[in-house]
Amino acid sequence: MPEPLRLSILDQSPISEGSSGSQALRNTIDLAQLADELGYHRYWVAEHHGGPMLAGPSPEALVGPIAAATERIRVGSGGVMLPHYSPFKVAETFSLLAGLYPGRIDLGLGRAAGTDPMTTFALQRDRRTAAPDDFPQQLAELLGYLDDSLPADHPFARLAGALPGLPERPEPWLLGSSQQSAIWAAELGLPYAFADFINPKGAPAAQLYRERFAEHEHAGRPRTAVAVWAIVADTDEEAHLIATSGRMAFTLLRQGRLIAVPPPERAERFLAAQEQAGDEPGGRRRALLGAPATVAAQLREVVAEYGAEEAIVVCITYEHEARRHSYELLADALGLQPGAAAAQDAPAQPA
Repeated sequence: MPEPLRLSILDQSPISEGSSGSQALRNTIDLAQLADELGYHRYWVAEHHGGPMLAGPSPEALVGPIAAATERIRVGSGGVMLPHYSPFKVAETFSLLAGLYPGRIDLGLGRAAGTDPMTTFALQRDRRTAAPDDFPQQLAELLGYLDDSLPADHPFARLAGALPGLPERPEPWLLGSSQQSAIWAAELGLPYAFADFINPKGAPAAQLYRERFAEHEHAGRPRTAVAVWAIVADTDEEAHLIATSGRMAFTLLRQGRLIAVPPPERAERFLAAQEQAGDEPGGRRRALLGAPATVAAQLREVVAEYGAEEAIVVCITYEHEARRHSYELLADALGLQPGAAAAQDAPAQPA
């Protein structure tokens, strides 16, 4: 019998056709409580802006209510899109959350905009010119606040000692879907989460992360998580039908047509018409779909491919109950213990 896999959730707070963003956010809280009960390890919420399909533009605002509504599960951002923010403001916000919920707060950080160029521009405070592409400098400054490592002559050095949640700190993660993010994570000694649901050819990046990590004198060890798209249902056929909702929504998104998550019956008709026209609906992204045994086996293969210690599962469905059921079936298939979510990650071991 294989060892239970460390299993986590990335929630994008999907908005179903005919529903509302308010309901989608309540569904996020409900799903987090279920994940806590089922024994999932962590629950991350995403950041997307300016569209009708996803209701989560502010992970920093969602993390607190989720942590308050749960007991054991780690809660965090998957992730904060750092180019939109002041590093100090992010450090203060997640320090506050860590102070309120000790040992449970993750700060996943990303470089992507999480939206289209016009909305990105709308998010800028100073619109006189395009924002600089200085993510590595932003990241270094943010980590300097969190671990109080800014040089003594840095103009903001004293601010590290003024974070509101001290002595508690969030655990930073770097998120990515490219080799560049793997290099940064390794250089900085950060845990690394790769978005396979965006780029299904990321195993070499995960390997590069571990190789580069070993070249630096970090106190801890490399830790890799792989984020995958998966829908589990009672049968393979049902899972594939449920998945049509997300496939239609993302097909139209790539065409610049933004919609809420459609019902499977309409999505199935749309995709059939696309296929008859010779198009490739859904693109080339990997999706793990099927009955519990089917998806559990596929998930273990992906985790082994990445050499990861953890799988983070993202799932978009039209019916909230279908999403709940998917995570219930997956937890059972992979042997999660109800109520056994670990608040603390395993302590880092010497590299």
